[in-house]
Amino acid sequence: MSNNSDFKPYIPADKVMPELSISSIIIGVILSVVFCAANAYLGLRVGSTISACIPISVISMGIYKGIFKKNSILENNMVQTIGSIGEAIAAGMIFTVPALFLWYEELNLPVPNLKIMILLPLMGGILGVLFMIPLRKALIVEEHATLPFPEGTACAEVLIAAEQGGGKAKTAFIGVVIGSIYKFIADGLKLFPSKIATAFSFFKGAGIGMEALPALLGVGFIVGREISCFMLAGAILGWFVILPIIYQFGSLSSVIIYPATVPISQLDLTGLWSNYLRYIGAGAVACSGIFNLIKSLPIIIKTFKGAVGGYGKANKTSDSRTQQDLSMNIVIIGIIAVFLLLSVFNIVPVGWFGALLILFFGFFFSTVASKMVGVVGSSNNPVSGMTIATLLITTIIFKAFGLTSQHDIVTVFYIGTIICITAAIAGGISQSLKTGFLVGATPKKQQIGTMIGLVSSSIVVGAVLNLLNNAWKFGSDELPAPQATLTKLVVEGVMGGQLPWFLVFAGVGIVIFVEILGLQTMSFSLGLFLPIDLSVSIAVGGFIKGYFDDRIAKGDKELANRREDGILYSSGLIAGEGLIGILLAILAVSNINVALSDTAFFNGAATIIFFILLCLSLLKFSLWNKKKQ
Repeated sequence: MSNNSDFKPYIPADKVMPELSISSIIIGVILSVVFCAANAYLGLRVGSTISACIPISVISMGIYKGIFKKNSILENNMVQTIGSIGEAIAAGMIFTVPALFLWYEELNLPVPNLKIMILLPLMGGILGVLFMIPLRKALIVEEHATLPFPEGTACAEVLIAAEQGGGKAKTAFIGVVIGSIYKFIADGLKLFPSKIATAFSFFKGAGIGMEALPALLGVGFIVGREISCFMLAGAILGWFVILPIIYQFGSLSSVIIYPATVPISQLDLTGLWSNYLRYIGAGAVACSGIFNLIKSLPIIIKTFKGAVGGYGKANKTSDSRTQQDLSMNIVIIGIIAVFLLLSVFNIVPVGWFGALLILFFGFFFSTVASKMVGVVGSSNNPVSGMTIATLLITTIIFKAFGLTSQHDIVTVFYIGTIICITAAIAGGISQSLKTGFLVGATPKKQQIGTMIGLVSSSIVVGAVLNLLNNAWKFGSDELPAPQATLTKLVVEGVMGGQLPWFLVFAGVGIVIFVEILGLQTMSFSLGLFLPIDLSVSIAVGGFIKGYFDDRIAKGDKELANRREDGILYSSGLIAGEGLIGILLAILAVSNINVALSDTAFFNGAATIIFFILLCLSLLKFSLWNKKKQ
C-alpha cells in the first residue's frame, strides 16, 4: 500500500474543471429535496433510510449526458454532494421530531411550528459540516488506506465509470416510474389492498401479514439477505412466540394488565402488539444501540486522538486544489455563532446549558459517526443508538435538577434532535468527501455545496413532516415512526416513571441472549419492534439479493454488474413510492379522493399477484438484465 501523500486522484490537482456550477447546484438541490422527502417517508414507515449518494450520482450522470450532452465528473460529484445531504437531514429528523407530534397530540397542544422544524436541522446541520472540516485530513486523507468508506468509494467508482452512466440512470428512472405507478394504484386508486394479514384461529395470538409495496421490496434488496433474515427472525419471535404466550396466559383472567386498558382477551393482534410487544421491542432496540456504542469504544478513543491531530493540521494551508478546506476562522466563528444563536438569542429554546450539551455531544458523536461510516458505511451508522444515549443522559441530568415540566421535556427533545442531525450530517458529508478525495474534487467547494443542500433540505423537511402527520398521523399503521416512538418512550419513562419496565427489560434480556450468540442485534431488534408485515416484505427482497450473492460467490462474475443494476432499480422503487406517498398526503390534506371505491376494488389475491409482478420486474432489471454487446 502506497503512502497516502503519494495518492493520485482521478482528476489531478493541477487540472481545473467545472465543479460548483449553476447546473450542479440546481440539480443537486432538486435531488436533495426529492431524496429528503422520500427518505423521510421511508424512515417513518420502516425505521431506517437508504444511502442516496449512488442513485443520485447515476441520475446526475444521466441528466448531464442526456440533456447537456457531456460527462463532467466533478459536476456530477458536486450534485451527489449536495443531493446526499437531504437523506442525512431526513434520517436525523425522523428519529426525534415525530415524538414531539405524538406527545403534543396526547396533551392536546398545537404541533411544533414550521419555524422550529426549519431551525432544528439547520443548526444541527451547520455544526455537522463545521465539525467535519478540520476532521477531513485526519479521517479522509491520513486514514485513506485504513478507512474504506464503502458508499463513498462505491460512488467514486460509479462516477469514474461515467461512460456507462446513461444506461444505469435509465434503470434508476424506470424504478422510480414503476414504484410510483404501483404505489398510486394500490394506495391512491385502491385497486387492490397494499396490506394483507391473517390471524390463526388454531393458534390464538399469532398472525402474519405483508405490506406488498415497492419500497419494502427495494429496501430488502439493498440491505441483503442477512439483515433481512435477522429482521424476519425478530418478527417471528414476536408474533409466533411472545404474542401467543401473552394471549394464552392473559386470556385466562379478566384482570387488566398494564399498559392495556382492557383485558387481554378483548385485544386483537394490533392491540397485543401496541400494548405489549412494542415495549419489548423498544427495550431490545435501545439495548442493541447501547451494545453498538460499547463495541465502538476502541474506534471512539482512536478517533478522538485523530480529531485532536486533525484540528492541528487543519490550520496548515495548502496550495493544492484537492487539499483546500474552508478556513479554521470560518469553523470557529460558525461554531460560536451557533452557540450564541441557541443560548443568547434562543432561536431554538434550549438555553445556555442545552447549547453546551449540544456542542459537547455534537462534536463527540460527529467524530464517532464519521469513523463508523468510514468502517461500516452509512447504512450501519448507529445514529439511533447515539440519539437514545444522548436523550437518556440529558433526561437524567434534567431530572436530577428537578427539571421535569412539559417545557423541559420539549427542551430535551430539541437537544436530542440537533445532536442527532449533527451526527447524521457528519457521517453523510464524510462519505461525500471520501468520494471527492478519490475523484479529485475540491473539498472547499464540496463543503460550500453541502451548506447549500443543507439549507434547501431544512426548509423542505419540516413541511414534509407536517404534511405526513396531517394526512395519516405519526404512530398509525401507515406511519408507525418506530424510532421516534422509541425515543418518546425513553424520555417519558425516565421523566415520569410510567414506562412498563418489566416489558422493556424483557426486550433487554432477549438482546443479551442474541448478542451472546454473536448475531446482529440491531436488525433483529427492529424486526421484534416493527409489525411483522414490514419484515416479511423486506425479507422477500433480501432473499432475491441473497441469490445473487450466492451465485457471485461461486464465481459468476457477470452477475456482479446486474446486482448493481438491481440496487439502482431498488433505489428507484423506494424513491418512486416515497414521492407518491407525499403526493397522496397532499391529496388527503386537500380532501381530494382519487380512490375507485371506499375499500379495495380487488381482494387480497390481487395483492399477491401484483406483488409477484413487482418481484418479476426486479428480476427483469437485475438477474435477467443482459446487455447487448
